[in-house]
Amino acid sequence: MNDAALIIVTGERGAGKTTFCARVIALARSRRCDVAGVLSPAVVADNCKIAIDAIDLRSTQRWRLATFNPGADYPRELRWRFKADALAWGNLVLAESTPCEVLIVDELGRLEFERNQGWLAGLSALDSGEYRLGLVVIRPELLEQAQQRWPLAQVITIENVQQAWAEANRIWHEIPPG
Repeated sequence: MNDAALIIVTGERGAGKTTFCARVIALARSRRCDVAGVLSPAVVADNCKIAIDAIDLRSTQRWRLATFNPGADYPRELRWRFKADALAWGNLVLAESTPCEVLIVDELGRLEFERNQGWLAGLSALDSGEYRLGLVVIRPELLEQAQQRWPLAQVITIENVQQAWAEANRIWHEIPPG
């Protein structure tokens, strides 16, 4: 799509990046937009994040993406055990996500940017520009790499859930109806 807008959503752990994406998804669906990609909500038990799920935004199918690995201290990404079958499934979902009106890739990290692993189809889908609005969640420590890859992308830094909700409303109202 010629007028594709890409937004890099960044912020510290637990700030509300996925909440931001979920709000944009709800707003897009209220306009009956074709929303595609993957949302990765936390799984919480007793106020502790114990896992990460992945949801296909077209089918709403949900897979367990990663589980907490409490024995790992460093590097930080090893604190999560990623499931190979869920990563493969997510790549298929992302490979089939474009064209669409709204593309969500929640999230790309060290696996994709530094190890050439993980959701590489998410990188390709974002690079394609075959969407009206693309959102990609990136940790602050990888923001520079993301901006090098997508220099025209707008960056939104999420600091808390209330701000995430307000930013999603603001961004959505700036996007003209399709």
